[in-house]
Amino acid sequence: MDKRNFAFGRMNFILLSVGMLLVIIGFILMSGSGSTDQAYNPDIFSARRIKVAPIVCLVGFISMIYAVVHRSKDQNGIEEIKK
Repeated sequence: MDKRNFAFGRMNFILLSVGMLLVIIGFILMSGSGSTDQAYNPDIFSARRIKVAPIVCLVGFISMIYAVVHRSKDQNGIEEIKK
């Protein structure tokens, strides 16, 4: 398969995988045991679940958006090749 047929370059795929990994880590940080009807667990309001994990997920989603719109340096000459 020819390299010119790919929509994304190698760097785009690396950035996408890093972003997806950050989102997965953020969701893992949010997980944990919850409160039940019989017992209240104050850990559900910890800083890790309320502040850190959503920020990690947000950074992951933003980096995935950047990976999609990122234009690598080798793709600038593709238009000249197509002519």
